[in-house]
Amino acid sequence: MKYMIMLMGSQRDYDVLTGNTPADRQAWTLEEVQTLHKFMGDWNNALVESGEFVEARGLSDPAHARRISAKDGVPVVTDGPYPETQEVLAGYTIVECESIDRATEIAAQLVNTPHPEHAQLDTEWYVDIRPIAEHAPEPEI
Repeated sequence: MKYMIMLMGSQRDYDVLTGNTPADRQAWTLEEVQTLHKFMGDWNNALVESGEFVEARGLSDPAHARRISAKDGVPVVTDGPYPETQEVLAGYTIVECESIDRATEIAAQLVNTPHPEHAQLDTEWYVDIRPIAEHAPEPEI
């Protein structure tokens, strides 16, 4: 079964990682960002070695996003960024493994993702895991 592990973030999270910080935040140093990237690379490589890795992508920051909604049946386009604390999908990893319990074990390794002591989180850290529907159910007639 395939599972998507979804990593969440906010515009503010992207800002501190890239040095574009609001006055109340301290940017991560280049060394701190490199440590984070190495951790994530090692995590991905372990999945490749175990044969469980399918795909992974990081997404650009919410400032580059567009949200389409509807108002009275008419599409409404809103350009990002959204409020800096609004959580959005920051990236994902797809794994293929025997069970959601194994996918949970894999995702739980991310709890040890390095971050500097000065890092402030807007919300508690989390990732979501969802099974990927391989085939759409047949419509009922």
